[in-house]
Amino acid sequence: MKIATIVLIISLLVVGAYASLEVSYYSSKIAIEKDLSSPRVLIPAIGINERINNVSINQGVYHEEVSYLPTKGDVILFGHRTGYGFPFLRLNELKIGDNVTLEWPGIGQVNYTITNSSIVPASYLLPVENNTQRLYLITCDPPGFTTNRLIYEANMTNVGELNSTILKDNPQENYGLYISLLFLGLGLILSYFYPIKEDRLIVLIVVIAISAFLFYNYFYPLPPEIISDKLNWLNGDFS
Repeated sequence: MKIATIVLIISLLVVGAYASLEVSYYSSKIAIEKDLSSPRVLIPAIGINERINNVSINQGVYHEEVSYLPTKGDVILFGHRTGYGFPFLRLNELKIGDNVTLEWPGIGQVNYTITNSSIVPASYLLPVENNTQRLYLITCDPPGFTTNRLIYEANMTNVGELNSTILKDNPQENYGLYISLLFLGLGLILSYFYPIKEDRLIVLIVVIAISAFLFYNYFYPLPPEIISDKLNWLNGDFS
């Protein structure tokens, strides 16, 4: 192997190392600050992620004022199935065992599990207590009529810390793929036209190996904190 080839391989490794960090950076999820100005209800089973208000059911999911705050007693949430954003349109699809989460500023992330459902007359009064930790999700039944109420009852399971951020896909995620393809394409051209013919195969193997590592980082990116530290170091920021 010629000295020029050794220098080239070292250069490819250095460029590949930097490229791998860039690929991981673009492929990693990014942390977005949550809007914690008001509580929210999340029901993954039926795709609900709605803000909770204490003004009116006509403004979305409404926290009934006669009920309590989470962890302080029973909580009642109302929502329309038709009109006014119909936040509880799919409420009837809930099943026993489904999870409901209330993200409540000042309290935390309160998790509940659905335990029961019932249909009752509109005049039915719920027994709201401060010594139990139940959540009631209520909407009209059938949709568009106020004759009855569809009620789902859930029991609180645990309370956790309220996360201030949420992870989302990087909108520039494809850049990581473009970098990997660009490195592979240029590397193949380099290995094909490399002037030292007897070393072309070695260069090709190195290019393919580094490219495979880049594609691996695209699908399995490094943790964000590692990426940030390494990029800062490579860019000369040693603070």
